Amino acid sequence: MKKAEIYIHIPFCVKKCDYCDFLSFSMNEEARKEYLGMLLSEIRTCAWATEGISVPTVFVGGGTPSLLSGEEIAEILEAVRDTFEVEPNAEITIEANPGTVTYDKLVAYRKVGVNRISFGLQSAQEQELQLLGRIHTYETFVESFQLARKAGFTNINVDLMSALPGQSVESYKDSLLKVCALEPEHISAYSLIIEEETPFYERYAEDEKKRERGEEPELLPSEDEERKMDALTQELLAEHGYERYEISNYAKPGMECKHNMGYWTRENYIGFGLGASSLFDNVRYKNKDSLWLYMHGENRKEAEAVDKTGQMEEFMFLGLRLDKGVSKKVFEETFHKTMDEVYGNVLKALEDKELINMEGDAVRLTPRGRDVSNVVLAEFLL
Repeated sequence: MKKAEIYIHIPFCVKKCDYCDFLSFSMNEEARKEYLGMLLSEIRTCAWATEGISVPTVFVGGGTPSLLSGEEIAEILEAVRDTFEVEPNAEITIEANPGTVTYDKLVAYRKVGVNRISFGLQSAQEQELQLLGRIHTYETFVESFQLARKAGFTNINVDLMSALPGQSVESYKDSLLKVCALEPEHISAYSLIIEEETPFYERYAEDEKKRERGEEPELLPSEDEERKMDALTQELLAEHGYERYEISNYAKPGMECKHNMGYWTRENYIGFGLGASSLFDNVRYKNKDSLWLYMHGENRKEAEAVDKTGQMEEFMFLGLRLDKGVSKKVFEETFHKTMDEVYGNVLKALEDKELINMEGDAVRLTPRGRDVSNVVLAEFLL
């Protein structure tokens, strides 16, 4: 039986954050109900269902999925279980915005099988939260976190962001320590990226360009401060028992996010909902981004086969994000060529620059390589 992870996109938000370029927006109650109806139909009529697919993980992301009631989440998971063979111990995650959950809602989520929750905190500093356009306070986050524990969640992730406008190393350290004190099982710590077509791009694009030219930015932290924040993340989280297993992700032993691990190791996944992507048997599919097309049942998936070259590229630049790196043996078993045949010159050049480390079967990024990971990973594009 084939395996495939399931991703379900819920695009509604109370308010879109100023840095966010995800496919999300506010939606009235009538439109939300219509969207959910189309989503359930898409799941139940999935063409791959006839292949008898086993599902090890389900991830309900957004947007703000925690705006949905327990009954609505139950309907979605029922459709998934009716269509696929969801494994008995499947990891089922829901993303949540602090302040959008209640104890009763969280209990209802647990009752229908949700066993992992991911809170988008981003910062423990009120001024930084306001600047990001978040709808919650740090106090609201703590209340939501404690309610999740009370409701029985034993696998909680917290998202944090660094390199924010006006953020200092000390304010970021305070956020890290406050989150560590709550002892979540998983922490995702990302550097801010100034994305085009967002309010942040209008405000900070010129400052970002200054930083890229090696000049001192006026509003954003300097490159030196950003490096210090990254080093601080690794140091403090290690002291509190979190292992870095991917460039931006840390977990207590055994609590890595199984769903995301599937992405980084190129497992099959099927995405449902507006703009959702899928990878199945080395063919990529993407739902239309148009809400009108989705709501009117004209959501024909765009398909593109990933050729052998693309598969090798993805194997390297996705797998190298992981702390364990990539395996030369698995590469050869998968592609019937050795890694040295395909990437020998690249590997040697990066090793000479101390950006990767090759020991036995494993190829990994060095700490220096992780600092410039985007540049290193781009070297594996053939």
